[in-house]
Amino acid sequence: MAPEVDEELVHGELPQDRALRLARAKASTVARLRPGAIVIGSDQVASIGEGDAAQILRKPGDRDTCRQQLLAMSGRTARFDTGVAVARDATLISHLEPTLVHFRTLQVCEIDSYMDREPSFDCAGGFKCEGLGVTLFEAIETRDPTALIGLPLIWLCAAFRDTGVKV
Repeated sequence: MAPEVDEELVHGELPQDRALRLARAKASTVARLRPGAIVIGSDQVASIGEGDAAQILRKPGDRDTCRQQLLAMSGRTARFDTGVAVARDATLISHLEPTLVHFRTLQVCEIDSYMDREPSFDCAGGFKCEGLGVTLFEAIETRDPTALIGLPLIWLCAAFRDTGVKV
């Protein structure tokens, strides 16, 4: 179920705070509409840079924006903060799973070739790590590789076990 949650940027909000805020809002909104249901909300925010200087990378939507984002990540480390929340009635638990993606130095022709083979304009950052996007990286650092795809399943399974939901 798609929650009706305002996803506008909040001035001064750090990327990791945004991811967690939106995951909680999504889960809480749907939980209010579905009493008794176990609801999962998730949101991912991609960024480069640190603290107040962090630049948020959105789903590019088109080829030119995707090229610009991939060039911005070239030779740098991008951070993907994946927030996840589980709600049931008034109970809400949440978690933030950071993932660092170390990009190799990319040439424009490599980026164009990648976009030709696997257009990922609807993905945060403009690539799919579960596909050919791995050709763009030097390394990925994470405790949960499923977080980069958008839902940290290791934490989610543990949260279910902790709350008595059989997985």
